[in-house]
Amino acid sequence: MKLRQVLAGVLSALLLFVQVGIPVYAEEPKEKEPITEEEEKAASYAEEIDTNEVEGWPQGPAIYAASGIIMDMKSGTVLYAKNPDEKMYPASITKLLSVLVALNHAQLTDKVTFSEESISFLESDDANIGMNPGEELSMEDALYGMLLASANEVSYAVAENVGNQYLGGGYDAFIEEMNRTAEALGCKNSHWVNANGLHDENHYTTVYDMGLIASAVYQNEEFRKLESTLEHKIPSTNLINEERILYQNHKMLWPENYYYYEYAKAGKTGYTDQSKTTLVTMADNEDLQLAAVVLHTYGVDAYEDTQAMFEYAFNNFTKISLAEMEDTQEIESFDDAEAYIVVPNGVEFSDLEKEYIFPEEADGRHVTVAYTYEGQNVGSAGAVLSESTYMKLTEAGTETETDVVNENIQDTEQKRNPKVVLFVFLVGILFVLYIITVIALYKRKLKKRRHKKMKRR
Repeated sequence: MKLRQVLAGVLSALLLFVQVGIPVYAEEPKEKEPITEEEEKAASYAEEIDTNEVEGWPQGPAIYAASGIIMDMKSGTVLYAKNPDEKMYPASITKLLSVLVALNHAQLTDKVTFSEESISFLESDDANIGMNPGEELSMEDALYGMLLASANEVSYAVAENVGNQYLGGGYDAFIEEMNRTAEALGCKNSHWVNANGLHDENHYTTVYDMGLIASAVYQNEEFRKLESTLEHKIPSTNLINEERILYQNHKMLWPENYYYYEYAKAGKTGYTDQSKTTLVTMADNEDLQLAAVVLHTYGVDAYEDTQAMFEYAFNNFTKISLAEMEDTQEIESFDDAEAYIVVPNGVEFSDLEKEYIFPEEADGRHVTVAYTYEGQNVGSAGAVLSESTYMKLTEAGTETETDVVNENIQDTEQKRNPKVVLFVFLVGILFVLYIITVIALYKRKLKKRRHKKMKRR
């Protein structure tokens, strides 16, 4: 009887553990003591770099930032990544997306009028250029104010005016367009609630998503012109009879600065108490165009991290022209004749794997060709398949097979899920205990029978 009670108790405890999934502690865990800035930086510097785990991938440098990325701005290849999908607060690098939306809809000659709402939200330490309700700027001067001086009231006014004039809904419509634009670029872990980056718990992004945004805005010629300017003078306005002088805040763009980087062409700084230092930098060495993003770091560490990542990328990767390497009997043409992918030095085109991704809505023979090396994406490009290749793939049911592959990947990920593994392990233990219990009861029963027979004799 005691054995049955003990086993029943063990079974009950295990079942409770499986159902609840919460370990029982003998005592309450102690609250962690807040760590210092130096301790946080040391811990972050020691964290693993995601791309260093890819077999055959060049080993990248440690950085102080909580997350960082280097992305080729044309092919989309991620050359370096640390916590690429971790959601964090962006601060003023938000303005890159705001400028992109403004350039997509407005003209540089448009008039930006400052409302009371665009001024009244400012607090004493918020970056601004001293605009007044009723004052007017050209859109060009306003964008300089956003990019060079990181002026928060200017960002609000630009959003409000573009929303009213082009989006039919004022400031809120502009914010909605920011989210739509980010989603269209492929951003999956971002949410935007304002145009300037002032702190809000629901305003966040990732280094990967910011890499996509930086890549997109850099392709705009007007943006590159704005960012190539280190100093800009806003002339007197309808209310203020004096010019405002704006200076570029990004230290890597100033030749006289200690942190100047010769290939850096554009970028945006950011800081709030919650986000810490954030930085986006675009660089071009006339071979590769790269976007670097670091989030949640401290002061000039952002520049040192960025330079270390750039040097790693420029020294360890090579472009491969797709038009030169692909078989024309398989792929008829690429959307961009200069399309390329980026691979580690020494990797050959024959070392890569590729996948044809058909659009959700039928688009003839047009596909996206995605290339990978050891499972790591090295770029993709739009292309038109040859007639024979298209017929071969569609007859084989490529799209259905792709769905099956995706399902298999999900099944594999579920099997590897620690909770699933733990559940299977505990079920195994319960089964073993059940067998032991059955055997023990059976032996006890046999023993009783033998005992009765002995008495009868």
